[in-house]
This record gives sequence, structure tokens and C-alpha cells, in this order.
Amino acid sequence: MAKVIIWYDGACPLCIREIALMRRLDRRGAIDFLDIAPTDAVCPLDRQLMLARFHASEDGVILSGAAAFAAMWRAIPLLKPLGIIARNSVVLGLLERLYNRFLLIRPRLQKLLD
Repeated sequence: MAKVIIWYDGACPLCIREIALMRRLDRRGAIDFLDIAPTDAVCPLDRQLMLARFHASEDGVILSGAAAFAAMWRAIPLLKPLGIIARNSVVLGLLERLYNRFLLIRPRLQKLLD
């Protein structure tokens, strides 16, 4: 199985909590978690774009938003069924709409956790 790469905002308190949970669930070490908050962090795409939306790489393909979450879920046995369900285009479309709505309230949630 190829490794999944997750790029995350290590300066975001919400992101830090979520990645900590995913690290605990990733008992097989199937995911590389890369913090792109430092200004010298290496990013395969524009850094600001990657900080604004969740990104992952699965089988060498860079994914964004709900598709990136689904890739992460597929790498974790406990969450794999959710990731497989998200391969359905209708389900993934719904998850992407929900993710875009979440992005609107993300700044307020970050302030609450700060």
C-alpha cells in the first residue's frame, strides 16, 4: 500500500487537534503528516492555497477538500469504510459542499480554540 501524504496547517489549533487524532488512529503508519505552517516548508502547490484547504496525496495524486479527507480515511482501518463510501461521486459531492460550508466558519472555530 502506498503512503498517503497529508499537508496540514500546524499553526491552526483546530487542525492540530484533528491531526493528533488521525495520528493516534494511524497505528500502521500509513500516513506522512507534513506541517506546512513554517514559511520554509516544502509544498507541492502554492503554499497559501494549501493552507486554505486540506490537501493529501494518494497514489501520487494530489487531492483537495473532501477528496483529501476521504484519502486519509481510506488509509486508517477504522475509517476506511467512510473513505470507500466517499469514492461515490454523489457522496463526495455532498461532502465537498459540507466542507466548503465548514471553511466559512473555520476562522471562528479557530479563535474559539486559540
